Amino acid sequence: MSEYSAWDWGIGSRTVADLSECDCDVEWREENQASPDGEKVAAVVKTGEGEFSVCVNNTCWEPRYERIWYLRYSPDGRLAGLACDGDWTLCVDGEPWEETYGFLFNTLFSKDGSVIACCVADSMTYGMVLEGVAWETLFPNANNFILSSDGKRSAAVVQTVPLGQADVFKFKDGAYSVAVDGTPWNVNFVNVWTPRFNADNSSVAAQIRHTLFDYTIAVDGKPWAENFNQVWEPLFHPAKNSVAAPVRLAGKWGMALDGKIIWQPSFFQVWQQQFSPSGDKLAAIVCPKYGRWTLAVDGTPWNTTFGDMVMDMTFSPDGKRLAALGKQDGKWTVFSDDKAWNSNYDMCYAPVFSPDSNHVAVRVEKKGRFTIAVDGKEYGQGFDQCFDPTFSPDGSRILIRAIVDGKYQRIVESVAKIIG
Repeated sequence: MSEYSAWDWGIGSRTVADLSECDCDVEWREENQASPDGEKVAAVVKTGEGEFSVCVNNTCWEPRYERIWYLRYSPDGRLAGLACDGDWTLCVDGEPWEETYGFLFNTLFSKDGSVIACCVADSMTYGMVLEGVAWETLFPNANNFILSSDGKRSAAVVQTVPLGQADVFKFKDGAYSVAVDGTPWNVNFVNVWTPRFNADNSSVAAQIRHTLFDYTIAVDGKPWAENFNQVWEPLFHPAKNSVAAPVRLAGKWGMALDGKIIWQPSFFQVWQQQFSPSGDKLAAIVCPKYGRWTLAVDGTPWNTTFGDMVMDMTFSPDGKRLAALGKQDGKWTVFSDDKAWNSNYDMCYAPVFSPDSNHVAVRVEKKGRFTIAVDGKEYGQGFDQCFDPTFSPDGSRILIRAIVDGKYQRIVESVAKIIG
């Protein structure tokens, strides 16, 4: 959180930009994006016939492009957009990469934002581009792209064997693998999904299908010895090279670690598992009874359940608390420490813990208006749009980035004032 300490944490509200003003002609303005520190707001704007730019606060990028899309702020505050001028490139703060490609999509950032990557499609082949440098080998099919946390490595599921239409025999023999930094594993499988890096980005694990009926996890191309009826996305332990994955046996779901069952298959569903930051706890979203959803920690389900959905599970920085979103009868709420908030919303977004783990904040929507709620208490003002909240390094204040009446506002408020 140290990078946040340089931000302006003085309590108060100020208007950063009037969205109706820009130093270029604007025919229309697309979805707004706010910088992490709240100091900038940006959007793709149409400036003329077949001509697009990006307006940051009230200033347009030069030059203009035929199209710009997928505008995103990186964690370090740089603004990246995919731009077309015949061919495609990626512009960072208005500066394009030197290289151009047939098509680019799905921008990815390293954890600190220092590395920007995206996916490339060129002459019916696919791969990844990191900081303007594409994989040496592109593939007839690539998907499930991922960038390592440090941005130095990349991986994707790739097709390594040509397949004709209805070529079921080649398919059953295995035509898919994982390419790491553009180099495939030396083994193929019937299917592969969701490659994931370990903590130091030296290993990759993925779901695989050996045959039409046998599923397991492979690490660096080597499958677990055990097969299952089905598996979900693997996850490396944060401090060890062990891999945990939900697995299905005899119609029920449990959890396996390095192929060995650690949660007995007793659930109707188990997925989206997370280790606590230190790795001493393992939690997952589970369905303990048909049609009821909750969280389980080390295999033990919570008592608070929801009938529609549970999502966006988040561990606190100290690993002692856990929060998620729950949906019941079409309404959303937040639940943490096995207790639901009293308030219900039309929509909630991913919960955010304060650095000291004492508070939970979330962006919420009710009757078309947005605001921020902390520990179940709403900020006093509603907005036309707002972005996810950010706590100050000491957890005492919260940054609210919001749009109201056509103006983008940056607000810093005391957590104590919101929760009362």
